[in-house]
Formats: sequence, structure tokens, C-alpha cells
Amino acid sequence: MAPQGKVYRGSVKDFQGFDANQDAEALYNAMKGFGSDKEAILDLITSRSNKQRVEICQAYKSLYGKDLIADLKYELTGKFERLIVSLMRPPAYGDAKEIKDAISGVGTDEKCLIEILASRTNQEIHDLVAAYKDAYGKDLEADIVGDTSGHFKKMLVVLLQGAREEDDVVSEDLVEQDAKDLLEAGELKWGTDEAQFIYILGRRSRQHLRLVFDEYLKIAGKPIERSIRGELSGDFEKLMLAVVKCIRSKAEYFAERLYKAMKGLGTRDNTLIRIMVSRSEIDMLDIREVFRTKYEKSLYNMIKEDTSGEYKKALLKLCGGDDDAAGEFFPEAAQVAYRMWELSAVKVELRGTVQPAGDFNDDGDAQVLRKAMKGLGTDEGAIIEVVTKRSNAQRQQILKAYKAHYGRDLMADLKSELSGSLAKLILGLMLTPAQYDAKQLRKAVEGAGTDESVLIEIMATRNNQEIRAINEAYQEAYHKSLEDDLSSDTSGHFKRILVSLALGNRDEGPENLTQAHEDAKKLADVSSNDSSDSLETRFLSILCTRSYPHLRRVFQEFIKMTNHDVEHAIKKRMSGDVRDAFVAIVRSVKNKPAFFADKLYKSMKGAGTDERTLTRIMISRSEIDLFNIRGEFIDLFDKSLHHMIEKDTSGDYRKALLALCGGED
Repeated sequence: MAPQGKVYRGSVKDFQGFDANQDAEALYNAMKGFGSDKEAILDLITSRSNKQRVEICQAYKSLYGKDLIADLKYELTGKFERLIVSLMRPPAYGDAKEIKDAISGVGTDEKCLIEILASRTNQEIHDLVAAYKDAYGKDLEADIVGDTSGHFKKMLVVLLQGAREEDDVVSEDLVEQDAKDLLEAGELKWGTDEAQFIYILGRRSRQHLRLVFDEYLKIAGKPIERSIRGELSGDFEKLMLAVVKCIRSKAEYFAERLYKAMKGLGTRDNTLIRIMVSRSEIDMLDIREVFRTKYEKSLYNMIKEDTSGEYKKALLKLCGGDDDAAGEFFPEAAQVAYRMWELSAVKVELRGTVQPAGDFNDDGDAQVLRKAMKGLGTDEGAIIEVVTKRSNAQRQQILKAYKAHYGRDLMADLKSELSGSLAKLILGLMLTPAQYDAKQLRKAVEGAGTDESVLIEIMATRNNQEIRAINEAYQEAYHKSLEDDLSSDTSGHFKRILVSLALGNRDEGPENLTQAHEDAKKLADVSSNDSSDSLETRFLSILCTRSYPHLRRVFQEFIKMTNHDVEHAIKKRMSGDVRDAFVAIVRSVKNKPAFFADKLYKSMKGAGTDERTLTRIMISRSEIDLFNIRGEFIDLFDKSLHHMIEKDTSGDYRKALLALCGGED
């Protein structure tokens, strides 16, 4: 049952017309004789609540003098047996068994300890400690202390007390003080004061900590998660990140755990079983919808693709439905989306990774480059060292110095000496940003076929000044207007979006709350039958013209009004290039570095590398926000951009990319 005043968000409910004796008899018959009726067992057990399953165990013992869990263990095997037996235990005893398994034998399953102790409420922790004592006759704290060490152990012990504050009354002064204390304990201190992190993250209430995290972002210019990654390490770092994620949204934390349990080769079945069982009567509906929103795929379909047999059938029953089919959007996902919009509104300093060289000498650099290309062979290392360590403005000075000194065109010399991916990267860096974007757009529209993804990426993410500079560079290089080429190479609503963006006339003012409410109403209206005011026209008139701060407010109003995220609405109601263009604009408004981090990840994941995209983004963002992109990359994908480039590229091309990347996170 849900607490009073709260809507029940589990996927498994009390079975109506429940009869413990009847169910015990059905299970006995399903296991009687040769073989067992697994279908009957899974149908019955997955459609009863945990409280009802406990009653069935008691009835089974009364009727047959046997232990139901022992019989199920005997009759079933493998992952299916583990899942069914886990469902038969009361939640606290289930957690106790998981922790016992995690610390028994050689080695410790730290991930299991982290997941359970970071996510449970005070009452759940107290019940777990009592169940552990009852089941194993041992003290849980003593067992964990004996099996762990250092700050990781200290934080686990704090969490085991189940003493997190639960008062919803929050002091603004204490919020500011805690945020300041965390900053001084980490980023502003030589070394790290781990005790301060343990005290604040281990004791303060969820509501208080959410406000602390928002305040921390304002004063540190980065989310608390990024500081934890930089300041802490090992299992202690993983535990503190899990605590932060659970404070922000348990549903999002478990959705991520489930996704990682199934993505790639192999399945982490223990994790999958533990979460599906433990959350089935708490927040599975929220987890499902956050999963659908975050990974653009339903939990139901991922389980279906990743598992098999009765094990799969039982998991799907616990999942409780397919959100790809339903197309619904639940409040928890809306809250997660709303929180992301709020975070995106906080002013964070954008930083590139390429800075002007302090001891710059244009004539000296021109001589180094000439020497690197003269005679037999080419010194690619010297070229990379100069070109990637100078700002674009300094590179333009080098071009002039080279011409003045040698009477030669540096671009022509580089083109004749370099080849392949390295040549494209170095030559791209030598163009001005506007020239480079103009060239990429020209390539996207010329010849057979159009590369819509390049048009969308550039047009949806550049500001007014950048768009106007691109228009001038395009006219100068190709003696045609960019607008004319976009118009002749695209059509329909997609053409109208690109032409609108190509004007570079987006409003640059602050948000207007009254107007934002009206704009959100226009975007949410699906009833209009006026063809001159089509859905696409309404989205275009707002997304392509309003300022970024105003659009952030529009998106927040949209969530309040519809309980939907605007991106979810676009994907549901539109298709093709129009959908992709609007989604790119929304993501750029929401968090431009995260938009580019996602594109970089997709350019390198899986077989083969999309070097055009990788090169284009590394060049175009290197002096704007590549440092921020690196931060978003590691937050989103749990690996650094540096590491992924190192693994996915080779030779001098890799050297140049890593120089632009500017460091390992």
C-alpha cells in the first residue's frame, strides 16, 4: 500500500480475491510429480504482493508440513530460481540476504553494498539490520566493518545508522553553509576533507541536500557529482555518487543501474533481479518512465531483448507494462526533466581547452612549420604542436607571417604535405570558425544527397553573431547566399526551420514569464485545426525566435502544464528531419555542452568511428566549451572523452585530437 496521500507507484499489487490456502495448493500441485509447471509458478507468484506471498509460505507449511522456499529451490534452477526465491522473502530479509552474499567468501561485492545502503530509507535500514540479526545471528555493522576499509567503511557505517534527518523544514542559511563547506572541503582545499563530505551527505535530509546541490552548482560552477569525481576515488567515490543520485531521484538512479545491467555483452543478472524484486512494490512505474525518457527505449523491451525463457516472462510480469506501446509520461520523469531544466538555467562559465599561447611569435611559428614541411618527409609532430597550441586568432596571424616570410600559401603547403584525417583536422583548425562552418554546410548541401545531420548540428547550436559571420563567409567563399542553398536543397517545414535559423535573428533578451506561459500553452495545444497554425509552425515560431533564457522558462512551464517534457512531446508528435531539428534546438537550449558530448559519444561508440563528426566538433568547440563538454561526457557516460579518443583513434590524428581535448578527466 502507498503511504497516506501518495499514489501507489509499484507494478505489483495485492491480488483481488486472494486465498492463501488455495494458492499454496496450486503451487504444491505445480511441483508435484515428475517435473514442475514453471508457467503456473511464475504466473501465481508474480501476481501476488510480497505480503500475500509470505501468507502463502505460512499456509503451505500448515497444509503440507514443508518449507515452500526449500521446495522452490529444489524444483527450479538458475536465474529463474534466484528470481522466484527472492520474491518469496520479505523486503528486509531480501536485502539482508543480498548483503550477506556480497560480503561472504573471497572478495566483496561493493556495488551491491552501495546500491542497497545508498538507496534505502531510515525505516528500511532499521528493518534490514534487524532482519540480518534474525537470519544470521550476527551484527550487520560488525560484518561490514570487518569486510571494508577507509572512508568507504566510514560512510557505510554512517548510512547503517538509518539516522538521516527527515524534517522537511529547510534552513536557507544552513543550505548555503553546507554548500560552502563542501566546496572548501574539496575544490578549495589542498587534499580533501572526506569527513565533511561524509557528515553532510550522510546525515542531512533529502529535501535539504537537493537545495545544497543547487547552491553548490551556483557557487562552484559545476555539479557536485563532478567535484566528487575529481576529489574522491575508488569505492568511496562510487558510494558518494550513488548517495547524490538517490537524493536527486531514486527512480533515475535505479533506471541507470538497470540500463547498465543489460547494455553491451552479457547481463548482470544479480543486479537485474535485485532491483526488479526490490522496487516492484515501491517505484517501478517511475523507474520505467525515467528509463523510457532517458534511454529512448522501454525497460520492458530491453528486458525482452536481453533475457529468455521463464526468467524473461517473470521479469516482464514484474515490469508491469511496455511504455513504448503506452506512450505515457509519469510525474517522476517530469520531475527529473524539470530538475534538469532548472539546473541548465544556472549560469556556468563556458571554457574552451585551447587558449592563446603566452609567448606567441607568429614569425617563429611560421619558420617551425616551414621547416617541418621542407625536404623529404614531414614532421607531423611539429605541425601538431604549433597548430593545436595556438588560438584561432593566432593561427590567422601565422598564415600572414608565412606568406610574408616565404611568399607561399601555408594552407596549400599543409594540404600537399598532410593526408587523411589529420589533414582535415589541421586544415580545419587553420580556417576561421565562420569559414569552417560555412565549408561544412557547403559540403552538406552540395552533390547528390544532403547531410541533414550536419545542417541541424550547426544551425541549431550557433548564436546570432556566429550565424551572421557564417552567412558572410559562405557568400565570400561560394558567391551564393546560404539561405538560397538551404532553400534549394531542403523542403517543407524542415526548410522553413533552417531558413528561420539562418537569419540569425533570435531574440537575445531575458525571460518573460507571462509570455513564457502563453508560449507553453501554444506548444501544448494539440486541438488546433487551423492549417495556417500547424503544430510545426507553432513550434518554429517559438523555438527558432525566442531567447535561450526565455525558452528555458517556456520548457519549465510546459512541464508544469502537461506533466510532459517538451522533447518527449516533439518525439511523440513529429517525425523525420523536423523532429530531429526541434530536438537539437531543445537540447542546445537545455545544455549545449551535453548535446555535443552526446554527439561525440555516438561518433565513437560501436564499430567504426564517424571521423567527420568527431573532427567537426573538436575543432568548432575547442575555444568555446570543450572543457565543459568533457565534464558532461564523463557525467553521462562514466568514461572520459580523452580515454575514448585514445581508444578509438590512432597515429598523428589521435595525437592532434588529444592535444585539442586538453587533458584526462
